[in-house]
Formats: sequence, structure tokens, C-alpha cells
Amino acid sequence: MEEGSTEEDIETLIEGMEYIPGHFHLDLHLNCEPHGPVELRRRDTRLKQDSLRAELEAEAGFQQYAVRNLLGLLAFHLDELEQAEEAFQSICKEDPGNLNAWANLGYVYDHLKRDTEGAECVERVSALMGLESGEPGQGEPRLLAARCLAEQAYAHPYDVELDKEEDLRERLTAALTLYNRALDYGGNLIPIEEKRSWYFKMATMYIRLDDMMKETVNSEYSRMSYYNKALKLLTETLKSDKSRYKALAWCYVGIMLERKNEFSTVPMSIHDCGYSGSDPLSCYGMAINIATEDAFTLNQLAKVFFLLGKHEMATGICNMALNVLPDPELNWQAYCTRAKINVTTYVRDLHKAKLGLAGIPDRQKLAEAKADLERVLNVRPCLRTHLEMGQVYYYMGVDALQESLLVDEGAVNAALVSLAQALQCELGDSLPELQLLRGRCLLLKGEEQNAADCFKRALHLEPPGSRDTAALRCLLETLLALFSQSGADPGPAISQLETWVRRAGEKYPHETVQAELKSLCREHTAEVTELSRALVRLGRTDLVRLLLETVQPKLPAKKRTLARSMSV
Repeated sequence: MEEGSTEEDIETLIEGMEYIPGHFHLDLHLNCEPHGPVELRRRDTRLKQDSLRAELEAEAGFQQYAVRNLLGLLAFHLDELEQAEEAFQSICKEDPGNLNAWANLGYVYDHLKRDTEGAECVERVSALMGLESGEPGQGEPRLLAARCLAEQAYAHPYDVELDKEEDLRERLTAALTLYNRALDYGGNLIPIEEKRSWYFKMATMYIRLDDMMKETVNSEYSRMSYYNKALKLLTETLKSDKSRYKALAWCYVGIMLERKNEFSTVPMSIHDCGYSGSDPLSCYGMAINIATEDAFTLNQLAKVFFLLGKHEMATGICNMALNVLPDPELNWQAYCTRAKINVTTYVRDLHKAKLGLAGIPDRQKLAEAKADLERVLNVRPCLRTHLEMGQVYYYMGVDALQESLLVDEGAVNAALVSLAQALQCELGDSLPELQLLRGRCLLLKGEEQNAADCFKRALHLEPPGSRDTAALRCLLETLLALFSQSGADPGPAISQLETWVRRAGEKYPHETVQAELKSLCREHTAEVTELSRALVRLGRTDLVRLLLETVQPKLPAKKRTLARSMSV
């Protein structure tokens, strides 16, 4: 084949296809120009890569190739071309019929200008699809097509820049469409256990869609279809021979049974699938019993229960996993989850205490979290563990109810050490939550300017469309404190305030910035008053106008004068 003809061959091949193998043509943000800063796109792509590597540990059989193809796609978009080539090549060797791997490998070769090898990949794809014989889509090619579509479906929810709920909903819907096409293509050719693994993935997507539709107009009508499909797919998954799928399916059935009371009419799938008299707790019990001797599945169940807010149940399952496998090096996930539960419970109780709804939270939970994280750090130090340890030390160092009060400087110093170790990890400098926590620690030590720099970095790292204004709130308060300390030369502090209020206006909706400025005026009235006077003296009134808008009461609309009626 002549050099340089690869592109023409691919175009000719595509014209005769009912579907297109490979991941690089998919309608994903990954395959398009970034919506926001390139730095944030790369960070999010790298985080997806890390989570997929953890996911790969749970997958076996043909399902693992869906993960590995996606890992190759992510590596390509991170400019790791050797890793991408290696990922696709390894799949082609292990699964010579994998259409996506051959198509993806051909795309990489085309990008590297290795036209001969790229052309060979095109020929291989054509042969596997049955296009060369003139009988496409018969027998084995139909099964290969089904697996190709299922792997593409798997990739959609792992897309980047899904900051808006409608974007995620669109990706989930696209994935489900592809899974249904895969089932239609493969039919009875798909091995039953492989089909059940697809059923489980589809069920989790329907559950997510059901959850997302709760707050929409006519939500009950919109949700019913998702709910019924999810429950029926979970029921099919329960027939699996694999204990992991059975345990997780029982867990999700329990979740769906808890949700049935959210409908005015009992969803018909509950009766169709035989759950009319079933109790969610009995389903959870079934899940736990199936996974009793499997530490890995117990860890997955614990994460699900943690996300559901069932912290006591999640802690109990973590303890079960550690009874099965107590070695931190082999079962670090259980220690991490248990630590996360303790910290989350402490923060929740702290919030209640600040509202006067509960007493002082139990600081023993922080000690237990610290002990678990130390076990993990001894065998598997990583970014997230250092960050979580920094959070534990931070709460140990501040007053239980007033976080602005330092009670243990040693603990705050230890928090800063943990955060410095986190910053040395890859991506450490790109996490807004790390910069926010570091700024709070520095603020406690009286280092306002250093703290402000951290808050600025955190604000910069927030993705477009983010609703989290914690960094903005901390930055405004810190810059106001710097103004109060500025003495005879308030100019630099005022300039910082003006600059970051303007940048906040570019990042957040106007109402959001106004709400934060209003809170600043209410909680620091004397300082804001002095700031306004200084601004007026300097003739810089734009910020003063913004501050006045937040405190000025809205005038009621003028009543329209009615025309006097004239009676005859």
C-alpha cells in the first residue's frame, strides 16, 4: 500500500460502516478543544486516569479492555504517546479481535506519521468487521461489533468538563444508547456473564439519571422509566455467577426499594421483579452476606454506603473487610474509607454544633482517622492521603466551634507539613481544596498575605461553573484584614481587593458575588465602612458602588396610579 494513503483508506472504510470502531471520533469533550483553561483539563484528565487504574483492579474478562482502551485514550490526550501506543498494542495481542484497540492504534500511528503501520491497522479492522468478504455483520463480526459499542459506551461517563448536570445527563444517555445497540448487535452471541456485566453498568447509569431527575419539573413522570429499567437490569444481574456483581446488585436493589416511597404510585417494576414484600435492609444484608469473605467487594460496598450517608453501616463493613485482610499494604482501601467516614462525621457534627443543633463533636473521631491514615502512609503514601491527613491535623489544631481560634499550633504545623508533602505529589499544586486548606492553616499562623496567595490559587483552580465559593469568601475576608493592617499605605491592599472582586465577577454569576459581598459587609461592618471611606478618598468608587448595592434595601415597586373612572 502506498505511503500517505491511510487517511483515504479510513474515509473509504467509514462510508460502508454502520458503526465506527475506536474512541477518537466519539463526541466527547476529551476529543475537542478545552472549554476552560488547559491546565484544568489536564488535571481532570489525570484524575480520571488515576480512578480508572483503580477501576481496572475490579474488572476481568472482556470488560477490562473497555478500561484499558479508555486509559490509552487518556494517555494520548496527555501527550503520553508511547503509553497510548503500548496500551492499544497490549490489547491487540491479548484480544486480537478488539476493534477499538486496532482502530485506536491506527489513529496513534497516523498521528506519529507511521503510515504503513497505520494502514495495516485499517486493513485489520476491515477484515474483523467482515467488510472485505462483502458480508459485514454476520456471526463473529456481530459479537465483535457488540463489544466495540459496549466499550465506547463505557467511555462516555468518564468524559472531562462535565461541570453542568445537563452535560453529565447527556453522556449517560449516550452511553445507554450505545449499550442498547451493543445488546441488539450481539444478541445471543454475547456470553451471558458478559451481558450481565453490561446490565450492571447500565443499571448504575439509570440510577444516576433517576437521582438527577428528582428536582426537575414533573420529576415523578420523568423518573419512572429510569427507575423501572434500573430495577429490571439489577434483577438480571442478580443471576450472575460472580459474587461481586451479585453483592453490588443486591445493594443497589436496596437503594431502589428505599426510593419507592418518593413516588405517589408504587413503580410497576417492584411488582414485576418480585420485590413487593421486600425490605431494603434485607437486601443490604444479602449483599453483605455474599461479600463476607471478599475484602475487595466489602470495600466497594462500604464506599456505596458511605456515599449514601449510611456511615455506621459503612464503618461496620470496613471493619469486616479488615477482619478478612488486616494488612494495610494489601487492604489500604478499607483504612482510607474508615478514616474518610470519621472525618466526614466530625465535620457534619461540627456544622450541627455551629447551628446550635448538637453539642461539641467527638474529637476521638479525628484521632481514629489519624491512626488509620498513618497506617496507609507507611505503605502507600499518595496525594489524597497526605491531603486528608492535613485536614485531620487542621481540625485538631482549631477550636471545635470557632475555626478562627488556634488551640494547638503543633497540629497546624503538622497540617502544613502534610500539605507540603501533598504538593510534592503529581497534581498536588492543581487541587483547589488543597490550596484552600493550606490558606486556612497559614491564616491561623497570622500569615495573611501567604494565605491570600493560596486562596487566589484555589479560586483560579475552581472549574468554570463551580458553585463552591469557599475560596472567594476566605480571600475577601483575608484581603479585608490586609487592608485593616495596611496603615498609612492602603493602596496595594485596595488594588488586590478590586482585582479579585472583578475576577470573581468574571468567574461567578453576579448574584453569587453580591451574596458574598453582602456577607462580608454584615460580618465585618466596621472594616468595610473604613474600606469604603478609603476608596472614596482615593476616588475609586466602583467597588464602593458594588458594596452599597449589597446593603441597600430593595425599594418596593412604585404603585401605578389608576386612571379615575368617569361615570355617566
